[in-house]
Amino acid sequence: MRVSTRWAAAAAVPLLLLVSACGGSDPYAGDDAAPTGGTVVVGSADFPESILLGNVYAQALEAAGVPVETRFNIGSREVYYDQIVSGNLSVLPEYNGAILFYLDPDAVAADTESTNAAVAEALPGELEILESSEAQNKDSLTVTGDTAERYDLAAVGDLEPVAEEMVLGGPPEFGSRAQGVPGLRDRYGLEFAEFRPLDVSIVAQALRDGDVQVANLFTTDPAIAANDFVVLEDTENLFGSQNVTPLVHSASVDDTAREALNAVSAELTTQTLLELNRRISIDQEDPDDVAADWLESVGLA
Repeated sequence: MRVSTRWAAAAAVPLLLLVSACGGSDPYAGDDAAPTGGTVVVGSADFPESILLGNVYAQALEAAGVPVETRFNIGSREVYYDQIVSGNLSVLPEYNGAILFYLDPDAVAADTESTNAAVAEALPGELEILESSEAQNKDSLTVTGDTAERYDLAAVGDLEPVAEEMVLGGPPEFGSRAQGVPGLRDRYGLEFAEFRPLDVSIVAQALRDGDVQVANLFTTDPAIAANDFVVLEDTENLFGSQNVTPLVHSASVDDTAREALNAVSAELTTQTLLELNRRISIDQEDPDDVAADWLESVGLA
């Protein structure tokens, strides 16, 4: 039986909410109690797709007979990473390129296989990654159609002559991560008028409303198609491979759990993520129900 599922509706967050910290404080600070009785604790970051994937992992594990507890909507990688290293969390949906650059800011972006090899080498002994899915969700720099047309923007590098006139908006951690503002400066020579940290749930709205002129959006965000936004091509491959990949605390998952999670990866595609994200963010369906429908459709329920 699964316990302790938590999900906060993104639509409930007001646009003017600006965040000064990276995803909030650690909700498990001081909690050294590891799960007992073979229970697998599935966590997630604090954005809708991660919560969806957490639900997918949790339900797939339950279908395989694995006892599951969920701790969703924890915060950013800067918050949850220590919790999986300590064993307070057993499984997290991760993105192979993002976790690599978190562990090694000087890593070189590469294809899926090379990225996974580098991640395996960089992880501490307590952790490992399982099989990556085909599905990728990359960071992007995205603009409105009007902005793209006005400044003739098609690629990230096209921003160089006009970036100093523009406000870049994105999650707070994008301001300091190697694949964020520092990487844009080093790889593309971009200096924006301002980086405005925003709650992840309102970045697309801020772009649509003109509060920012450039936004860091995930490429599977359904708001991109819904608003005719333009994703600028990352010609320098700053964002690298970003395959959805289970990150696990090795001692907390047995072969049954590993097989269940690898079976999810074998079925998950980028198009699947786009459709499931649309149901959550646009149609406002519950991620638990969306996960259940998809798992049943691929025979993993």
